[in-house]
Order: sequence, then structure tokens, then C-alpha cells
Amino acid sequence: MTDAGQDAYRQAAAAYLRELLLRPGRYRRRWEQYAERSRPGQVNQLAVAEVLARYRWSHPRTDGDADVLARQLKDTVLRAMSGRMLSRATLSLFVEAFGFSAAEAERLRRLLAGSGRISVLSGPRAMRPELMAEVADILGPPKYQTVSLHDHLNLGVEGLIVRARTLKVVEAIADGLDRIPFIHDTDALTLEVGQGCQGVSGYLRELRENVYTTDILLAKELSLGETLTLEYWNTYHYLDDRLDARKCQYRRAVMRRAENFDIRVEFHPDRLPREVWWAVWDGVDGDVITQEPVTPDSQHSVQRYMRFIEKTVVGFHWAW
Repeated sequence: MTDAGQDAYRQAAAAYLRELLLRPGRYRRRWEQYAERSRPGQVNQLAVAEVLARYRWSHPRTDGDADVLARQLKDTVLRAMSGRMLSRATLSLFVEAFGFSAAEAERLRRLLAGSGRISVLSGPRAMRPELMAEVADILGPPKYQTVSLHDHLNLGVEGLIVRARTLKVVEAIADGLDRIPFIHDTDALTLEVGQGCQGVSGYLRELRENVYTTDILLAKELSLGETLTLEYWNTYHYLDDRLDARKCQYRRAVMRRAENFDIRVEFHPDRLPREVWWAVWDGVDGDVITQEPVTPDSQHSVQRYMRFIEKTVVGFHWAW
């Protein structure tokens, strides 16, 4: 492996590590309790070092661990979170000290080891919704159509979307389809691919100012009329835990047409919404055009199926 490749893997793992520590919830609370002051969008490195030091006190690996001070680990935290130096041992210390879930720990290890099936995408800010139609023009004529689309979202106990799973079936409408574009519309996002996907291109293109895309590489090249089922997951990054209107909704925008559309939102049993509505919006950034109340089922989820959607924005929004 080249030095450039190793550096890219470290940077990807470090980016996801920062995302986990910044995401509202128990990981962030764990270090914030030791921070004299914190700034939005930034991790207090000395506070993180304090968490690591205290973990070593109770789980010593060497004779000196019982007396290690936070300031002695600050450089380790700095190098790890910047991606300059992130070893497997240091990563394990973060995983154990913060109690990352098995899935999160595995994703970190895969990023550090270098996996083409997972990528951390980042841009300076969110994609402006009014650019979506223009982006479609920039990408050129479509080479596939979506014949089935399923979105499944899980919300955590903090009331924020933790993970989104997408299962879609695409049909090639031109020969030689070997990839589909993935436009990311958040300031930080982890994309992981599974069934039907060979990997992620890892090449982040700037379509225009503040609009970025990468490619999901298909497991095989499709000829005209061939179909393939794709599965991928993404996790989002939030700078704060305020549950404003933007974080209490999920909108699916379809620029062209998608058939057999199904969307399911599952709420955490310890954080159930007061009300939920199925809605149609006037664009990605517009107001609600129509809405109707829905009641979560016994699995604390709401679901809606539509035979097809075209040039519209639909989804759920809720109130706590």
C-alpha cells in the first residue's frame, strides 16, 4: 500500500471518529463533562484526553497507565483526530473508552484498514436545495431508472436520525452502466455500500460551488434493460442537539421518477413523538403543501408505500 493510500485511510477513519464524538448523544456528553468550554462543531481535545486517561486508570495496560494525565495524552488525541497518526492500538483505546457500538467500531476499523465499500464524504456546507434541478442537468442524461426504492430510517434516543438504509433496484436504460452518482447534501456523511455494490469511488467531485458527488460502483456492468438491487447506508453529522424543524423530518426528493417507493421511519421506544404527519412539500426547502396525521405501529414506526413518485418531495415530519 502506498503512503498516499494509507494517509487517505487514516483521514477517513479520523473523519468518522470526529463525527461520532460530535454527534449529540452519550459519546459527546462523555467528553463535554470535562470541557471548560466547547465550541460548536469542534471537539475539545483535552476533554477527550481526560476520558482516555480515566479509562486507562481503571483498565491499565502498563505500569504507568494508573498515573497517566490527560495532558500527556493530548498529543495522541490531536494526531488521531487529525488523521496524522492513528494506529490500531489508539483506535481501540477510543473504542473502549467511549464504548462505541460494535457496528461503529467495525466501521472505524474498516476505514482505517482501507475498504472501498465505505467512505467518509465531506464538504464545506450543505448542498443548497435550489440547486438540485441544476445538478441533474450537470450530471447529464440519466443512464438508469429506479424501479424500486425503499428508505428505512432509525432515530436514536436523542430524537435524531442515526442511520438511513436505502434499498433500490435500478434498471439500465443504456449499455455499460457500471456506477450511479451519489450526491451528498450534508456537511459530513458516512456512506457504506453492500449488496449489488462493488464499492465507492472515493473520488469526490465538486459539480459546482458547494455541490459534491461521488460514485457508487456497481457489482457488475449492466446492459440495456438489466436490473440490479443495491443496498447502502448513510449516517449523518449534527453540530448540535437542538431538535429544530429541520431535524424533525425526512424528505425524499425525486428529480425524475421512481417506482414502487416505500419509506419507513422507526422511532426509539424511549423517545416517541407526540404527533407524526405524512406530507408533500413545495420543494426540498419549501413549505408543506398537504399533510395527514399518521399513527405509529406496535414497532414505533410509520410507513408509506406509493406506486410511483415523480418530480416531487414527500416524507414524514413529527413533533415531540
